[in-house]
Amino acid sequence: MAISIADTACVDPRAELADDVEVGPYCVVGPDVRIGRGTRLVGHVCLLGVTTLGEFNTISPFVVIGGDPQDVSYQGTPTRVEVGDHNIIREGVTVNRATEKEDGVTRIGSHCFLMATSHVAHDCKLGNRITIANGSMLGGHVHVEDYASISGGVAVHHYVSIGGYSFVGGQSRINHDVPRYMLVDGNPSKVRCINVVGLKRNGVTAEGVDALHEAHRLIYRAKMSLKHATEILESHGHMTAEVKNLLSFIQAQHEGKHGRGRERFRKGGKAASEE
Repeated sequence: MAISIADTACVDPRAELADDVEVGPYCVVGPDVRIGRGTRLVGHVCLLGVTTLGEFNTISPFVVIGGDPQDVSYQGTPTRVEVGDHNIIREGVTVNRATEKEDGVTRIGSHCFLMATSHVAHDCKLGNRITIANGSMLGGHVHVEDYASISGGVAVHHYVSIGGYSFVGGQSRINHDVPRYMLVDGNPSKVRCINVVGLKRNGVTAEGVDALHEAHRLIYRAKMSLKHATEILESHGHMTAEVKNLLSFIQAQHEGKHGRGRERFRKGGKAASEE
């Protein structure tokens, strides 16, 4: 099918648009933008910098993707944003391109739902089938794994990792990593229980749910060491794939600083993220 571009849209002739792309009124598409087939820019959308959108995305009005990172160290290098397929990005969402501090890419996977006015900062990495509700903000370098859900009004500290199948309660302040499969909320945030609804909804077996219940009880209620909890889980036959994934996530978190597994202290006592 043919490309549809509204008369009032401004699309640079160097931009690459696949078949069946729709560019609505008053959109701005820069020269280094690539848009996959079937993607729809509803109106008043700005795609800036080196930005790639996959197929069949729906981008609502006043979304800005590919703007400069809000980082004072950024020197104008051609970093980029990559967005996968079948995403819904609602009104007023902002996705900033990366800095030079990691691999130069801010990345969003496929089948994600970013609700109105949410913010994805520079160098963030989002997996697939993630939901971020209205007004939530991801700081720089945040990683979000598949099937995670973030409620409205959440503030996520830079370098935090949000584990797969987890749920973050509304208006939470997330300074520490959110373990896989857990429900976390509060200010300061705490692990409350496992994300039972999300686990069942996404096909985790009853055996897997029961094993995660026991892992949560030992680690977060009985306050056992990771080693002791692992021994008990193994001896009682609870070492499912989900529990192994949870334990590896928590181990990585313990090896980091400030409750964030991807932060490491270097010589001189300074965290890598502060350099």
